[in-house]
Amino acid sequence: MTGPAWSRPAAGREPAAAALLAWLSDAGAPRLCVVTGSAGCGKSSLLAWLIGHGTRDGERPERRVHGFVPLAGQTALTAAWTLARQLSVAARTPGELLTALSADDRRTVLVLPELHAAEDPAALAELAARLAESPHVRVLVEVRSGSAEAGTLTRPPSAVMDLDETRWTDPERYAAWTAGRPATGPVPPPEPETVGTVDLDDPAAVCAADPWQVSVRYERSGDGHGGLRAAWLRAGASLTHEPNPADRAMVLLAALGDEADPRLPDRLAGLADGAAWRVVWRRVRGDVRPPWPGPARALSSGHGRLAGTAVVADHQGTVRLVGEADGAPVGRLPEPVGRVAALTVTAGGDVLVLDTLGGLHLRPAPAAPRATGLAALLEDGPTPLERLVETVRARLRNRPRTLAACGDVLTVADDTGHLHAFVCRDGETVPSTVRLHEGAVTALAALDLAAPGEDGPGIPLVYSGGADGKVRAWGPGAEPLAVPVRSRTCPVTALAAAATGTGPVLAVGWADGLVEHHRLDDGTVRAYRPGLAVHALALTDSGDLLVGTDETLVCLRPVTVAP
Repeated sequence: MTGPAWSRPAAGREPAAAALLAWLSDAGAPRLCVVTGSAGCGKSSLLAWLIGHGTRDGERPERRVHGFVPLAGQTALTAAWTLARQLSVAARTPGELLTALSADDRRTVLVLPELHAAEDPAALAELAARLAESPHVRVLVEVRSGSAEAGTLTRPPSAVMDLDETRWTDPERYAAWTAGRPATGPVPPPEPETVGTVDLDDPAAVCAADPWQVSVRYERSGDGHGGLRAAWLRAGASLTHEPNPADRAMVLLAALGDEADPRLPDRLAGLADGAAWRVVWRRVRGDVRPPWPGPARALSSGHGRLAGTAVVADHQGTVRLVGEADGAPVGRLPEPVGRVAALTVTAGGDVLVLDTLGGLHLRPAPAAPRATGLAALLEDGPTPLERLVETVRARLRNRPRTLAACGDVLTVADDTGHLHAFVCRDGETVPSTVRLHEGAVTALAALDLAAPGEDGPGIPLVYSGGADGKVRAWGPGAEPLAVPVRSRTCPVTALAAAATGTGPVLAVGWADGLVEHHRLDDGTVRAYRPGLAVHALALTDSGDLLVGTDETLVCLRPVTVAP
């Protein structure tokens, strides 16, 4: 693959440019390359040349630049947010960015200009070095000679290019370039950016100000600002993405803990007027009134005996029940399940839980009546649901990864891209299998579409999301839709589907932290970014959307915004 042509760099820097391209293509080269030199020697221009060419569509893989952040005025936290967005991962902190990149073994090239002008150069130098520890990550950093960070980063085994050395410049081309430039004086140091007189205690002020500078100010501040600081830094990856103050207010409210100034929720709700969502309730790590239910690794809305209740599984396998209307605790299932991969609630209110080892567990609804006396003797066999669970366990060769249920259909999926549906008909279980994805199926959702003019069970429709970035639709027993419902360049992390009072809805969570809400009748799409990795979604019968992360559980209601 040849890729598009590259132009010459300015200032006679052809030798330096050739060395950078050789470093990119040399599998044995150090993973960290440091471009250094005195002020005004052309470091930033050289890296801008590399970024401008390396980020073009169709660039050959060995020259591709995947992420870059001009570091002037940045902190390690804000730089991590920018890199995460460019790399299509969700990261609230530099540590989460490191974890996400180490888990993805695809080649990744990052360019970090102007480290010497950063708000916190030492922390960013450490982040650059840590990023380069992953064997599939290359990091190119610009830092001015003589700085403490230059001394740290240029130690072996780093590759070092000092542009003050004559070997990195073609003298004839440099002379011609210099002759064509207007005379300039010494390059002054960059002026630190400020946010003027923005009051960090005022939610209206911070939602309207430059979000990047507000982030830096909150990070430097030792004050809690009534709870605004913690909420902003929790959701900052989203707040710096949202251009609209009303949307920022909504995101900030969703991340606000109960330790905050009690006046803030109403203030933020008012400021969020005009946003596409209304925050119905929220539970944030540390909340006690009512308590936060823990990291939401799996979610399902309740049905049957669990109607009006959401089922939430945490990272330790504890399955809790909370009210869909207010998020208040209702109870928990008596037996933990280990590490939960997915869960679903049947039409009768029983809970099916899939653990990360592929084990399928049935937990009857807590309020389910139990037979006694003669009835208990007559009903001493497995229930239809228990027989279905046993059939699924016996038939699946590949370890299931996720599941969904609706009506009389239970669907599970695996790491090979296959979906396996089990339909209960007249006391018999009818299986069907289809392969819809390249690689693992990461999420499933299912709903019953009502047949026009008919009562009784609807038509089952299963949605699947994969590591291949596609969302597919399939009616068990029929051919799947040939075209994906949705396709992006990052994996699907969560799905939910429901026939709500306003029509059928599909919600999709993506690995970059985006949540999409699709109204299937009219094609309306709403988006929400919590600023955190999205692990689980659920849709209530009334149309509310539950979004589960490691830090928050939020209930959102779609709002029709007037044009």
